[in-house]
Amino acid sequence: MTRTARGRSAVAAFALFVVVGVAAFWLLTRPRPLAATALPDHTPDPMGGEVLYHVGSCGSCHKAADGAPGAEEGLPAGSAALPTPVGTFYPGNLTPDPETGIGRWSEIDFVNAMTRGLSPDGAHYFPAFPYTSFAAMPIEDVLDLHAYLMSLPPVRSPTRRPDVPMLGLARRGVGLWNRMALGDRRFEPDPARSASWNRGAYLTNGPGHCGECHTPRNWMMIPDRSRYLAGGPHPAEEGDVPSLRGLLARGRYKDVGDLTLALQYGETFGYDKLSSGGMAAIQMNLAKLPESDVRAISEYLLSLN
Repeated sequence: MTRTARGRSAVAAFALFVVVGVAAFWLLTRPRPLAATALPDHTPDPMGGEVLYHVGSCGSCHKAADGAPGAEEGLPAGSAALPTPVGTFYPGNLTPDPETGIGRWSEIDFVNAMTRGLSPDGAHYFPAFPYTSFAAMPIEDVLDLHAYLMSLPPVRSPTRRPDVPMLGLARRGVGLWNRMALGDRRFEPDPARSASWNRGAYLTNGPGHCGECHTPRNWMMIPDRSRYLAGGPHPAEEGDVPSLRGLLARGRYKDVGDLTLALQYGETFGYDKLSSGGMAAIQMNLAKLPESDVRAISEYLLSLN
């Protein structure tokens, strides 16, 4: 074989390698939405959805930027910046505006966004949106949350693209990340525990998505489940997020009642370190929950060693 022929063969082999690699990447990163047939026979409860909205502090991440539409009313109209180690995101408009919000989303669109991290057109959301935790929620709860959001006043507030390098490729690549990080996250109650403990575990690990900030991540930004809720770097690079384990042993709180008061009233009642790193907004949202839910969260957290 001549040098020219060998060169052509090498180029052809490389081209084939590239084609196969691109095809494999495209297949491995393809969206995997739920079909509409996955929706249960359920009458949505907006009041129950409001509880989930507050436990998830949805309005804190999806708040409008200062001076933007919806800011004065405290509506989740989006546009406020959310800095992360991989870039700055601008959480979207959750009001039922048909042009810039979720007004035209179907129920299955919302379920796929919450549990699969997919937009209505099938694009991957970045996991700065904590769908990996929301995937633990029963579809019925997701539908309740959707009903609550649809009851809010619509606000016209256009979305803004994330400030992420190589946005299109990075977004598609999230599909591969999902294969490693998402898995089956459905919440399973522990029959050996009380109903209150299980309620607290669900609210903490599902809609409350506490592990998104309080669990350290590996180099691929996948939460380290072996150190769940053990603390780690702040996602906005504002120091460290504390561990939620061993709160009793460390003397942070005396009992369930003590932590319940802390979550309800925060630093107003003299509980320190509940306003740093974004916790002030979270505590204010938890204060809007029924006391039984706050106690359930406290019971669960204080059980962690």
